[in-house]
Amino acid sequence: MMRALILIAVVCVLCRWALGKWPWDYLRPAPTRSQALFRARKLLGVEAGAGREDVIAAHRRLTALVHPDRGGTTAAMQEANAARDMLLAELPGAAIPPDDHDPPAPSQD
Repeated sequence: MMRALILIAVVCVLCRWALGKWPWDYLRPAPTRSQALFRARKLLGVEAGAGREDVIAAHRRLTALVHPDRGGTTAAMQEANAARDMLLAELPGAAIPPDDHDPPAPSQD
């Protein structure tokens, strides 16, 4: 019995080392879109019916805290941007305007 427990523990550690995940992580179902939206709203601190201005204001407040220039991490900044983009994409008839650093689209003359 003790050998079996040690063997299971070794297999778990090897799985974590080789694949980057614990074995039980493969048993969880993939997150759904509604769960991702819930997490994005929770991260930004907005309600389900929040409008474009609310989402943008919440994103600005969060990025002021997690920006790498202010002691935050790049991963936290990317997560905040992804949450903003996801919530803005869910708004009815909403198109995300291009960022200032994006090159302009070529003209269709």
